Order: sequence, then structure tokens, then C-alpha cells
Amino acid sequence: MHTGSHYKLKEFLLWTRRDIYWLILLATLPTVLYQVFGYTWVAIPWVPVAMIGTAAAFIVGFKNTQTYNRLWEARQIYGGIVNLSRAWGIQVKDFVATDPTATPETRQEIIRQLIYRHIAWLTALRFQLRESRSWENLSQPHNLEYARFYRIPEKESTLNDELKPFLTEAEQAYVLGKKNRATHLIALQSAQLRELADQGQLDNFRFIQLELLLKECYDQQGKCERIKNFPYPRQFSSINLFFIRLLVILLPFGMLNEFTKLGEAFVWLTIPFSVIVSWVFNSMERVGESTENPFEGGANDVPISALSRTIEIDLREMLDETNLPPALQPINNILM
Repeated sequence: MHTGSHYKLKEFLLWTRRDIYWLILLATLPTVLYQVFGYTWVAIPWVPVAMIGTAAAFIVGFKNTQTYNRLWEARQIYGGIVNLSRAWGIQVKDFVATDPTATPETRQEIIRQLIYRHIAWLTALRFQLRESRSWENLSQPHNLEYARFYRIPEKESTLNDELKPFLTEAEQAYVLGKKNRATHLIALQSAQLRELADQGQLDNFRFIQLELLLKECYDQQGKCERIKNFPYPRQFSSINLFFIRLLVILLPFGMLNEFTKLGEAFVWLTIPFSVIVSWVFNSMERVGESTENPFEGGANDVPISALSRTIEIDLREMLDETNLPPALQPINNILM
């Protein structure tokens, strides 16, 4: 997520510079053929180019609206995770009773286990959401190049290391042996709640309330997985790409006659103006593309790492801990 007022123009140009090189080449080739070699037949009427541009503008606008909706839905889902995590912490702290024969330290340890295991669930979930999918765009050269300006915490550490502070060795070994680690962490939470209820440390009402929160965790996790595992429909993404590429190829051919009307020397203006118009359309397509997958680790993603760290700090403060990790800060205005 970009935390500044806006992207700077030089950042946008750096991000799209590979496209700009091709746009210059596409604009220069027909102009040279027309003006230098006298192949005036390469010029085409402006009307069909304008019609294709209109269609491209509609489809680009449609895609960008839908990809923004995916991003905003993902942010709402993670906002729900923030809220239910705080609810989990306060209810665990207040609901769990204690065996009259047990010490206060025993009760505190049970509460710590339930809260730490929830932090482990957040950790496993964010690592799962950062896994690559074949349709995602982070591996494309222009995104890889821009990724040098920020850091993705999940790419710099392992789930094994991140889980160590929050789980016992037995729990960690059990969870890492599963494919969907987050799912089984919630199952471990439920198993401990059932054990506490059997021991009389949770009455039926409080047991049900905490189980409902676990169900809500599953609901929010499932919503994240739906966005992660179901891409923006490929047919819409493909037609958007085809229309934009067709437009940027035909654009200089259509501009030749228009600038010729101003005078022979003005034909060379086809190159800069074609590049500018093509860059506008191509950049809009790039923006939509970068918003398609809000969990992949791109600069415009939902900052799930920072949100998870915020939740961790809140929950550990509920345990009255003081040795807390710092909140994640933006790097070059990019917050992960």
C-alpha cells in the first residue's frame, strides 16, 4: 500500500519504462516508413482507430473498477480480522475461569496459549496469502524491478521461524505437517476450548461464544482464500490486454494523416504524441493489472503484514507484555 499523497511521476515512469521503449519503437517505425521512404500507404484513416480507442477506454474502465472492488473487499476482510482478533483477546482474557486448585499463573498460561496460537494463525494466514499463483503479476520484470524499493516480510523469513515464539514444538510440528496450516491452528484452538469446557473452566455459554469467534475466523480466512485462489476472470483480462495492444499498434498509423494536414514537417509529431496517448492507455491497463491480486506482495496490495503486526501488538498488550515488536513502517512510502 502506498502511504504517500500520490506516486511521483518519476516512479510511474520507472515502473512503465520498459513499455515506453516499445511505444517509442512502435511510433517511430511507421513514421520513418511514411516520411523517409515515402510509403504513404501505411497511413490509415483516423475513424477506425478512434473507435478502437473508445472500446479500449470502456474495457479499461470496467477492469479498473472491478479490480479496485477486489482490493477494497480484501481490505474490508482484513479489517474484520482485526476486529475479531481484538474480540478474541478480550473474551479469552475474561471468559477463561480457573480451577480452584490451580494457581493464577496456570490461568494466565492458558490465556497466553490461546492468544499466542491466534497470533500463530495470523502468521500462517499471511504466509499462505503471499504464496505465488500462476496468474499473479509480481514476477513480471517491471514489478520485480520496482519491488527493489520495498520489502516483503514473508519473503525474508520462513513460516517455521515465525511460528516458534507462539507454539510448542509439538504444535509446530503438527501444523507444519499440514497443507493448510491456518485451518489446523483454528482446530487446535477449538480442541483446547473443548478441553477447558470439560474441565469446568468454561461454562457452556462462554464456550459457545468463543467457538463462534473461531467460526468467524474460518469465515474471514475463507473470504481471503476466495480472492487469493480465484483470479480476476481471464477472459476480461485478456480482452483488455488485446484491445490496448491493438490500439497502441494502430495509433501512429492513424495519426500520420492528421499531422500531415498541418504540414509536412509536422508528421514527426506523430512520434511523441503517439507515445503519450499510448502510454496513458497502457498505464491504465498496468494500474488495473497491479490491483488484481491484493495479497501477492505488490506495491498496491493490502498491507496484511503491517495489519498482522498491529494485531500482535494489541493482543500481547492485553497480556501486559512490554517487550513488544515495533509496528512495521513504510519503506519508500510502501507499507506491506
